[in-house]
Amino acid sequence: MASESESAFAYHEPSIKTVLNYTGFLLTLNIANTCLDRLLYCGLIGQLFIGVLWGTPGAQWFDQETERVVQQIGYLGLILLIYEGGLSTSTKSLKANILLSTAVAITGICVPMGLSFILKELLSATFLQSFAAGAALSATSLGTTFTILSTTQLTTTRLGIVTTSAAMLDDVLGLVMVQIISNLGSTDSFSAVNVIRPALVSIGFAVGLLLLCAFCLHPGFKKLLGCKDKFPASVGTAQFAFLAQTCVLVGIVAGATYAGTSSLFAAYLAGVIVSWFDGLVAETKTSIAGSQSSDSHEQTPNHQGSTRNSKNWRTEETHSPRVQTQETEITHDDIPTGELIYSKYYKAPVNRLLLPFFFASIGFAIPITKMFSGQVVWRGIIYAMLMAIGKMITGLWLVRFSPSPVSGLVSTIKKPFTYVHSYCANPQPISRNSNQSKKAPQRLATQDDSAEISCTHFSPRFPHFPPPKPKSLYPPAILGLAMIARGEVGYLIASIAESKGMFSNESSEGPSEIYLVVIWAISLCTLIGPILVGTLVRRVKKLQQLKVDMGADPLGAYGI
Repeated sequence: MASESESAFAYHEPSIKTVLNYTGFLLTLNIANTCLDRLLYCGLIGQLFIGVLWGTPGAQWFDQETERVVQQIGYLGLILLIYEGGLSTSTKSLKANILLSTAVAITGICVPMGLSFILKELLSATFLQSFAAGAALSATSLGTTFTILSTTQLTTTRLGIVTTSAAMLDDVLGLVMVQIISNLGSTDSFSAVNVIRPALVSIGFAVGLLLLCAFCLHPGFKKLLGCKDKFPASVGTAQFAFLAQTCVLVGIVAGATYAGTSSLFAAYLAGVIVSWFDGLVAETKTSIAGSQSSDSHEQTPNHQGSTRNSKNWRTEETHSPRVQTQETEITHDDIPTGELIYSKYYKAPVNRLLLPFFFASIGFAIPITKMFSGQVVWRGIIYAMLMAIGKMITGLWLVRFSPSPVSGLVSTIKKPFTYVHSYCANPQPISRNSNQSKKAPQRLATQDDSAEISCTHFSPRFPHFPPPKPKSLYPPAILGLAMIARGEVGYLIASIAESKGMFSNESSEGPSEIYLVVIWAISLCTLIGPILVGTLVRRVKKLQQLKVDMGADPLGAYGI
């Protein structure tokens, strides 16, 4: 009997209780996600609470083995979600904003780490315990950030690129902290090799992929795209593109994990590489189309009569839309882009099954029954407020400060007197000016003519002063609030520190008080961040609908 049980897994029909339990779990996850997305752009909050309800912290309708399976399947959804973020990232925009993203990421790590040492006063924590708590709260939840940006349709904007890049860097450094905390908990001493190795591996892996794409893959792909007509027809199908892009994703994630860096970071890099390849294909097709059009113009006969030329013109004009449509369809089917393949094959199962499992698995990790002690609650709330402030400070990098506020104020005060002085110096009737302007030859206005232009349009009865340039605070607010959400990496670091005994001053049953305060901060930040971002984005969306009347996008340059 034992040999039979080891050789194969016996199939048993699940009970109706199990079927109803799983069905209710999936339906409730998707219903809560849809309703809260429509209201506040934060459906993941409902999925977190459902995970708390169904899992170990709540009613315990799932056993430990089922929770582990849900967690593992949900992690696949997190990888694909971050891969989608890489697909929607423009390499040109990423390179243009890499310094700003790095500054945001460094600020989002250093400030929470520094503020975490207040635990020495709140909980009499040691230096090492404060460091471990700050490491847990320094990481930004990649899954939550990508979900917020994709739900609010801000992923492809400059604001979305800066936010996702900064969250990615925060998460990579957070995973480096995981290794550091694990090493410190096991050896109680710093080891240079164990501490520096994860950071060097992450940097080396990213730089290696960059050099590989720039010096090896770029010229090779250009040669292959130049002779793509020699390839079999199956290479240009969506199925082949799905297989190739999936192999790129799996290969890079596996290689990065075995090398010692983050699989999530590797998933993002895989998406960026596929997006870079799509851009290379688009550039090649544009250059080929341009050369073909120039050749066709050179070969057009000019010695024929006007009647034949007009007939050919009409024929070409009549059939050109059909030809363009066919070329577009052939181009679209030749090499489908990564975003099209993702929306066709991945998007539905990820959004309806894998991501709900991921956010529910975060709810499994919240020890809600142990968190409502009086001292733990108020200390956790204070610590959560400090950690929220530590991430909101990152939005200051998007605030446009005036280089000289005093000089700006003085120029604003002097502006009306300048108009009056220019008008009094050249008092001319308006009708005479208008007649002269009709007779005078037109020329482009330059910066030196600004005083004359303002004087011409000035009227004592209808004074016209140029309005001040608006400075929107929506991009800094959205960035700071989007960075607040912690999540999987924060829970991971806190759990490792607790299991290694770093949060426990002495052996005691149950979780330590420092661990519960850290979990309070992670949970509140993960819950409050998406709600505030969703509320603010709803306001921005309404303003964007009225931007035609306003004359400007409320996000400014960061909404492009």
